[in-house]
Amino acid sequence: MLILASTSPYRRQLLERLRLPFQCVGPGTDERPRPAEPPADLAPRLAAAKAAAVAASRPDAWVIGSDQCADLEGRILGKPGGREAAIAQLAAASGRTVDFHTAVCLRRGDRVLAAADLTRVRFRRLDAAEIARYVDAERPYDCAGSFKCEGLGIALFEAIETRDPTALVGLPLIALTGLLREAGHAVP
Repeated sequence: MLILASTSPYRRQLLERLRLPFQCVGPGTDERPRPAEPPADLAPRLAAAKAAAVAASRPDAWVIGSDQCADLEGRILGKPGGREAAIAQLAAASGRTVDFHTAVCLRRGDRVLAAADLTRVRFRRLDAAEIARYVDAERPYDCAGSFKCEGLGIALFEAIETRDPTALVGLPLIALTGLLREAGHAVP
């Protein structure tokens, strides 16, 4: 049994690519950063916490926890939740580099396997009109950093530097497939 400890449609869609049967279970984890917690530490802590929360009630299952943190020079960019916050995030990112820390944790009972990825997104200089057009077209209100790189958001960037393009969407499949193989799953 494989369980994705998430209610994210983006993570579910990514995991479906592996063609393994799985269930989704919401972990109910508090995702707030701790006081003075560095952005690079947040994603691994939350990925492990999500996996642990679901694994506590399902000791027979392999549970996947994942989390992502957008880091703009030490400032965490969360999910904007609405238009004005999305516009403000993109204006802040304009012409700058945002680091996306994405972590995945695979857990069954006391056995824990984990990996992390760093993706750097270099935004081109964006003017207010193009930010507004993008936000109105794609409504990325549930995405850290206020964009969807798998959609129109790709037009906002100068470059993306990553080992794993799926990490930027929220679940690093290259790392996860390695963890699954290590746990005994046949992938593919």
